[in-house]
Amino acid sequence: MIKKAVILAGGLGTRISEETSLKPKPMIEIGGRPIIWHIMKIYSNHGINDFIICAGYLGYLIKEYFSNYALHMSDVTFDMSTGQTIVHRAYGEPWKITVIDTGAETMTGGRLRRVREHIGDAPFCMTYGDGLANIDIGALMAFHLAHGAEATVTRVLPPGRFGALELEGDLVTGFQEKPMGDGGWINGGFFVLSPKVLDRIDGDSTIWEREPLEGLARDRQLRAYAHKDFWQPMDTLRDKRHLEELWDRGQAPWKLW
Repeated sequence: MIKKAVILAGGLGTRISEETSLKPKPMIEIGGRPIIWHIMKIYSNHGINDFIICAGYLGYLIKEYFSNYALHMSDVTFDMSTGQTIVHRAYGEPWKITVIDTGAETMTGGRLRRVREHIGDAPFCMTYGDGLANIDIGALMAFHLAHGAEATVTRVLPPGRFGALELEGDLVTGFQEKPMGDGGWINGGFFVLSPKVLDRIDGDSTIWEREPLEGLARDRQLRAYAHKDFWQPMDTLRDKRHLEELWDRGQAPWKLW
């Protein structure tokens, strides 16, 4: 049974530097919660509650957030005369969270290799800390377990950058907001992996998307799960604002919990 999810959360996020000068990219908020929280809720909705977070740049902020999470979600009284804290209503998630400092400059493959001892011997999920989707994690895991290869990547159609006109000749009949891209499938994260893949990672300088994934494909050990619905990375401030607008309108497709 697949019980764990690894989240890559250590990169600098240079393309959204307006936000990442003060916090790591996975801590950028959508609807008042860090995007990594949304990712964890996606997994938790499908029974994955054991998380390994590969931290790096400003990783202490991730530790602080989850260290104080239960307190922030509870009703409390602080008695300043006695120093006593009384919790009236506690709310938490059924999560076990391991945050590992994988280095500020470590590449994606190296980060995965550095948490090897926490992964164990069973297949596990892995994704990037900056992408949301209304993906069926249960179906993804079943797909992986059925095909028997070492790795599964979720293939997605990237969202278009601009809205499109719907036309009949030169008559505009409507507008389509950010239609899907040109039909080319891309790596959308949301992997399911055998621990065997870790043997393909040489060290901190290994980029997961290069030697390990290319080797898996060459050895016919990489299968692609097709996700044809909502998927959105948060690469730029425009992406962040788009996700915020969806959340604020109550139309966030990834909110399945």
